Amino acid sequence: MSESPTPPAARVVVGVGDAPGCVAVLGRAADEARLRGAELWPVAAWEPPEGEFAARRFPAASALVPEWERLAEERLVEALRDAFGDTGTGLPGRALVVRGAPGPALVRTADREGDLLVIGAGGRGPLRRALWPSVGRHCLAHAVCPVLAVPPSPLEAALTTAHRRNTLRLRLDTGDLERESRNPR
Repeated sequence: MSESPTPPAARVVVGVGDAPGCVAVLGRAADEARLRGAELWPVAAWEPPEGEFAARRFPAASALVPEWERLAEERLVEALRDAFGDTGTGLPGRALVVRGAPGPALVRTADREGDLLVIGAGGRGPLRRALWPSVGRHCLAHAVCPVLAVPPSPLEAALTTAHRRNTLRLRLDTGDLERESRNPR
C-alpha cells in the first residue's frame, strides 16, 4: 500500500516594499493566512540601483551585490517589525529576499495554484502610470494564483496629500487632513 505524497502547504505570498501602506498589506496577508490555515511568505524584491542592464554592463558593480541584498533584507526585517512588532506573525512561513523586478519576482514566488498573492494597490496618478511599470498590473496579468490587491487606507491617502502639499510648499490646513480621512476619494 503506497501513501500519496503530502500536498505542499497553502501559502500566502505578500509583496513587501517601502511604501507607507506596506504595514496594512502585511496585516491583511497575515489575516488571510490565518483564515486559510496557510503559511505566510513575505517577499522583498530588489534590483541593482540602475537596473540589471547596468549591472551587467559594469562588472565592478557585482562587488556591491551582497551589500544591496543585505539592504533589501534589512528593509524586509524592518517592515515585518513595523507590522507585527518583535513578537512576529505567529504563523509558519518563510521570509524571502529575491533579486529581480518586484512584479516578476512575486509572480515567480507565488507559482502554485493554491497560493494567494497579496499586493498593495497604491494610488497611482497618470504621470506615475506613464513612467513606471505597475507591480499590481504585472501580477494580475501573469500570476497563476488568485491575487488580492489591498487598497490604501484613507489615512494613507490623507498623509500622501499632506506630504505633496508640504513638498510643493503649499499652505497646509489640518482641517483638510480630517476631511480627507473621513471622505476618501
